[in-house]
Amino acid sequence: MTVGPAVKIPLLDLREQYAAIRDECDAAVRRVVESQQFILGPEVMALESEIAAFCGVRRAIGVSSGTDALLVALMALGIRPGDEVVTSPFTFFATAGVIARLGARPVFADIEEHSFNINARGLEAAITDRTRAVVPVHLYGRCVDPAIFEIAAAAGVPVIEDAAQAIGARDARGRAAGGIGLGGCFSFFPAKNLGAFGDAGLVTTNDDDFAERVGILRVHGGERRYYHRSVGGNFRIDAIQAAVLRVKLAYLNEWNDARRRNAASYRRLFAERGLESQVVAPADVDGHIYHQFVIRARDRDDLKAYLADCGIGSAVYYPLPLHQQECFADLGYRLGDFPVAERAAAEVLALPVYPELTETQIATVVDAIAAFFAGRPPG
Repeated sequence: MTVGPAVKIPLLDLREQYAAIRDECDAAVRRVVESQQFILGPEVMALESEIAAFCGVRRAIGVSSGTDALLVALMALGIRPGDEVVTSPFTFFATAGVIARLGARPVFADIEEHSFNINARGLEAAITDRTRAVVPVHLYGRCVDPAIFEIAAAAGVPVIEDAAQAIGARDARGRAAGGIGLGGCFSFFPAKNLGAFGDAGLVTTNDDDFAERVGILRVHGGERRYYHRSVGGNFRIDAIQAAVLRVKLAYLNEWNDARRRNAASYRRLFAERGLESQVVAPADVDGHIYHQFVIRARDRDDLKAYLADCGIGSAVYYPLPLHQQECFADLGYRLGDFPVAERAAAEVLALPVYPELTETQIATVVDAIAAFFAGRPPG
């Protein structure tokens, strides 16, 4: 098998997904256009009901993005300046960014070596009498340790799940992401397992009062039009996005199953090629839906460049932990404070795992990785 510039295996190919459901998506968009009901309305209400059922929760509130889902959830909790919110230093920026936007202090706890998720012992040590919320991240589509919720409950602190990468994932006790804590926050950014045709997000909860607060805050804090008891924002999900997501939701379990099969193929081929000493693949864990298939590899940056030369897409999620970001310098963290997160940032590499990926393409990716570590081109 020859790997070279002629080979094109992207990290993600949404065109293949769209081609398979083009007629349904186009019809859904036309339905909204013909109705001329673009703001909230029946499409949004239907999506909220369908996602609530999918996640096994009482309520779902569609919002404008995953970032805004986190923001409005913390607003609904009443997070304010001087409060502390504990989260992971190894995640997308928005997780901590929304905490800082409310004037609160992001407090970080290191991650687990094997899952990249926040470490339960570290979380317990980080909670103080100023802690007003915990925001664990179900990173890459793998749910956090259930002990996280027990620790928070013992401290009397609510949990807002950052489930942006985890719709359809389940934890070690079989509980659905977004239905374990007080609230769950989802992103429907196009690259997610359930992706919109633009930005969109959603908050889930089993608490009716919390749901009401989120629903009011997403429309500028108005319980009824032009009457405002609180200051919210314009966090409404677009009806066109809701219609598209309703189409895609019907395929989500099938797509997540395909991602799991692709992950299993990678693990098998890594073993067959004798790569287990060079590449650490994510463990086979029930409930993992592989938003990303992330390996740990020595010489990560050189490997990424080599794969690019071979026409194979890959990406680093994330190259710099949040405690090292320039905008958080005033938090007082230093290099070495969270060594597991720092090591992960130097070693992680996401490989293609999207549902339409073929066995041949997966084998091509693994052959290229084997060739890199062998120090010679494949062929």
